[in-house]
Amino acid sequence: MDDQIEKRPDRQARAALSLFQELLDGCRPRDFSVRLWDGTVLPPERSSPARFSLVVNNPGALRRMLREPPELSLAEAFIYKDIDIEGDITAVFDLADHLIDRKFGLARRLRMALQFLRLPVPQRRTGNDRNAPRLDGACHSREKDDQAISYHYDVSNDFYRLWLDREMVYSCAYFDHPAQDLNSAQKQKLDYICRKLRFRAGDRVLDIGCGWGGLLLHAVREYGVLARGITLSREQAALARERIRKAGLEEQCSVEVSDYRDVRDGEGFDKLVSIGMFEHVGRELLPLYFRKAWTLLRPGGVFLNHGISWNAAFRPRKGPTFSDRYVFPNGDLLPLSVTLSAAERSGFEVRDVESLREHYALTLGHWVRRLEENLPEACRLAGETTCRIWRLYMAGSAHGFSTGKLNVYQALLVKPNDGRSGLPLTRCDWYRSGP
Repeated sequence: MDDQIEKRPDRQARAALSLFQELLDGCRPRDFSVRLWDGTVLPPERSSPARFSLVVNNPGALRRMLREPPELSLAEAFIYKDIDIEGDITAVFDLADHLIDRKFGLARRLRMALQFLRLPVPQRRTGNDRNAPRLDGACHSREKDDQAISYHYDVSNDFYRLWLDREMVYSCAYFDHPAQDLNSAQKQKLDYICRKLRFRAGDRVLDIGCGWGGLLLHAVREYGVLARGITLSREQAALARERIRKAGLEEQCSVEVSDYRDVRDGEGFDKLVSIGMFEHVGRELLPLYFRKAWTLLRPGGVFLNHGISWNAAFRPRKGPTFSDRYVFPNGDLLPLSVTLSAAERSGFEVRDVESLREHYALTLGHWVRRLEENLPEACRLAGETTCRIWRLYMAGSAHGFSTGKLNVYQALLVKPNDGRSGLPLTRCDWYRSGP
């Protein structure tokens, strides 16, 4: 492989190149290049055009990247600018999987150890504009959940506005075809949810984790429901209320800052919906979550629970993850089987389950591109480190959904009324347009 090296490296760069050659042996496809701090380039295999370039910015970066746990050290190398990705950032995750999961024999580990020791000790990292949060309180306590939600969602409404769709829907869109634009696909998703729940004028609806109010506004405008939304994000709530006021819908729609555990309602709701909030509940609180939903629904009421799940066939990696530390602290992805079991034990009847996995991969691709297209303004609004974290987490999530490690499901749950579901025999009304 030495004949592929385009520049004669110095001693430290030679050690790094030798280590890269060991690490990348067997990585297929080798459709990327590696560029070191001194300009030395290890090009892709001749049969593979480069999809991206991994840029190592300083001599100590590789030594730090190879520390345990590997997923977190690789992510932090990008966050702290030890490395950069030029080109398709989503494509880098095949390489990351190779580096994290590769097992080496004793002879190779010894060779790599010799090269590793020739690398310089990394310098101390300086501060950045977004450190990993230190959350107080017990796991999934109200206090800790409130801090975790604020960390992720109270970044800047204008930051999210740069790369989300016009309605600011922060969950997967629903596409007719891969080339469909994000705005129409998100509007289509909102309407699909309304049709699944079979909204009717006057229905009392609770949106648990309502975000910036996109679904509430659509359901009130198009279906005439009476909607109430809750969120733990104060910035989301402020913008949602402003949007409701500007739309003149304050009598039909409201948003409050509230934990789902604290919702009180004497009348009961006809429909409940939770889109992208469920990931924050936690395994231990599943019974409480579904029982709370059960008590808030009237008999015959319907609950649509939409959330990301971890594929039970893939064993989670050991150690702290990038997402746990920098993206969704206090989050908890669970297999679908765990979720549905908890729902049934709470009294719900599971009427429909639909995977939208490919839709989320497409949505994340749009978000990454839109963020990158607006990167200077995004960095101004939220800081460069935040932008690097979001680019990495969204690209990595797109990879997770594309490979099937992650999935996202909509589960339609019914609170039976003396055994009567109140639902039609077929789903045909879901697939027409409009209310």
